[in-house]
Amino acid sequence: MDSADAVPLSTSFPLPFRVLFLIGLGILGWATNLHGLHLLGIDAGSALELHSSRAFLPTNSSSPRVSSSPRVSYMPVYRLFAGYATWCFAGWSFFRLATHSNTMLVDAFKYIPALSSLGVLTTLICPFEFCQKRERDLFLQSAARCLFSSMDSPVYFSDVLFADVFTSFAKVLGDVWLSLCMLLPGGSLLSPPSLDGLSQWILPTLMSLPYIIRFRQCLIENRSPTNTSKRPLLNALKYASSFPVIFLSAAQRIVVQELAEVKGELVTREPWHGEHPLFRLCDAMSIRLLAAVVNSLYSFWWDLTNDWGLNLLKLRSTESRSNPRPLMLPSLHSKTSSITGSSDAHIVTQPHMSSSHQVPGGAIYRHQSYPYGLRPVLLYPLLVYPLVMFFNLVLRMTWSIKLSSHLHSQSEGSALILWLEVAEILRRWMWVFIRVEWEVVKNAQHKSQITSIRTAEEVELMPSNRSDPMDD
Repeated sequence: MDSADAVPLSTSFPLPFRVLFLIGLGILGWATNLHGLHLLGIDAGSALELHSSRAFLPTNSSSPRVSSSPRVSYMPVYRLFAGYATWCFAGWSFFRLATHSNTMLVDAFKYIPALSSLGVLTTLICPFEFCQKRERDLFLQSAARCLFSSMDSPVYFSDVLFADVFTSFAKVLGDVWLSLCMLLPGGSLLSPPSLDGLSQWILPTLMSLPYIIRFRQCLIENRSPTNTSKRPLLNALKYASSFPVIFLSAAQRIVVQELAEVKGELVTREPWHGEHPLFRLCDAMSIRLLAAVVNSLYSFWWDLTNDWGLNLLKLRSTESRSNPRPLMLPSLHSKTSSITGSSDAHIVTQPHMSSSHQVPGGAIYRHQSYPYGLRPVLLYPLLVYPLVMFFNLVLRMTWSIKLSSHLHSQSEGSALILWLEVAEILRRWMWVFIRVEWEVVKNAQHKSQITSIRTAEEVELMPSNRSDPMDD
């Protein structure tokens, strides 16, 4: 097919359907995360407390279904995705049949993506018991805690993970706003809406919302009475560094629009607009690029060092690589490992530590040594870690493009932006596996240390049963 005969993406796959597609990809990614962790022997439900008897993730369901079965965590999410995908695919198919790839008919049938989106929103907030209500309630409750919790409330790991995943959908939030403008009377699916006045700042504000949530969570963690480190503040700095990229990009978009009104549409293809007063005053382009590079590299370092617990980029190591401290951890490499152990597992004992102590998810396991840059306890095959680190670095470096709102006004870049959004969701999907693994390892280490201390105290307080020789 010649390029002149190619169907534009806005005709065959308009922005509202692209938003629904990316949301569905996120649902499927979460289901496969939970399923994959279960297959690898990691009990993600315990780390996230998805099937806890207490209201860690409260629901409004009149008959909450609490179960310790790992299948409870991922099977409902698969069913939710199946229903969601069926509804969205039916709407898109009907739209394609109605328009026949005819650009002149796209806006005439824009009510189809509007009804598809409205059906998704209505189902999400529906109070009736259908379409996996428990999972929908978990999502809404977690979102409510992230948005409206007080500064004195605790920050749970599940909410941190939720908000981190949310940052990968920052561009999708902006697309939701643009889609709404397209679907309203006067809008068109064939071109992005022209935003004037204060409305042109709504897009960058929505895109920065996930980073504001994580920034706020970091401040709450820093205020916690149990916090004794500067780690939450350093983490907050990482999320704060995203704001210059987002808002300076929005400023560049405003500059392009103003220059286009004076010089014509050809100016939108120019990479630099230094003659504009805004950019002569603050050199915003250079600042935005510098902020993007700093944020990408800082985020990559934080992923490896803090979110994944790897030693590759640590400034100094607090432990010997050849002699790691013994830990009581589950063996998650063995497919046959169980809570009672297996022939492939290595039982590790430690002074004042009971060998019968178990961590949910598998038998006791420990690496005697580990490759450079990783950590003593690895629950996945070794090849996974360098591959994930490589892809994480490459996809992190595309961060500024994904969050550059001035590029989203160019219709010819729609396909590129879509693939970058898909790549970001894929990166986050890989990130979740290592992040949950590290949380499980930390929890197991913490429980082992507590058990060791309690056992030592019991040994010191235990009375002797031997008789005194002087009494014989």
